[in-house]
Amino acid sequence: MLTSWGLQVEVGQHVFDQWGFMAGRDEDRIADLNDAVRDPGVRAIFATRGGKGAYRIVDDIDTEALRADPKPIVGFSDTTHMLLLWARTGITALHGPLINWSSEWCGPASEEALRAALMTTDDVVLHVDANEASAAVTVDGTASGVLLGGNLDAVRTEAGASIPDLHGAILFLEHQRGTGIGEVDRALTQLMRTGDLDGVAGIVLGCFVNFEEDLEDETLGGWRVVDVLRDRLGRLGVPVLGGIPAGHRNHPPTIPLGTHATIDTRSGTLTVEAAVC
Repeated sequence: MLTSWGLQVEVGQHVFDQWGFMAGRDEDRIADLNDAVRDPGVRAIFATRGGKGAYRIVDDIDTEALRADPKPIVGFSDTTHMLLLWARTGITALHGPLINWSSEWCGPASEEALRAALMTTDDVVLHVDANEASAAVTVDGTASGVLLGGNLDAVRTEAGASIPDLHGAILFLEHQRGTGIGEVDRALTQLMRTGDLDGVAGIVLGCFVNFEEDLEDETLGGWRVVDVLRDRLGRLGVPVLGGIPAGHRNHPPTIPLGTHATIDTRSGTLTVEAAVC
């Protein structure tokens, strides 16, 4: 796919490694990543997998080299640790599909969205999908600011570490169920307790997937993941736009991060400025 766009592809030396549940030893993974950061011939970095253990190496990224030669990183899920560091460094990134590509998971629409976000100066406009669970969570209004965020668990893990200043920002969140709705409550509550959500301008909610099994759990008192999101985020007093079809789902879009964005709950749109200029 990338070569069909006229790009030259280089594969990291350790990209096929495995070490326990992670894709290689920490020192090998960070060596590959820093090689790409420092190589002036590399103009973008693509994650091949979600990135389990990314939090173990994020502090060793050569941010001085990245500032000297800015280039986006593309990925999602645990790659959010890198997306947040890029934002804190002042470099744009792309919340987009992993490069272990399959037509079943992605397809032509995702391919074109990635190409356009990476290689054009067009704004990205996403519309609410009423079929997404988070579409039921909306606090009316409009808000503008720099768009930051990604996977909720990764954002929560970076509290007190690589999370950028969210004052005046639009925070995007998506999540895949692990242990249940309690994990969403804990993550959002931690971000509130640490003060990281103080001054945020607005919230965008993507896909919150695999929470359907909680509907049969009588110990939850009838609560669903949307009830947790509504309870926690409704206290912030800022616009919340739910239902953006981005995250752990098929045919993902590509969303620039670190650029200016606007949410409008009336039109049900998220409009994001291009990551390239």
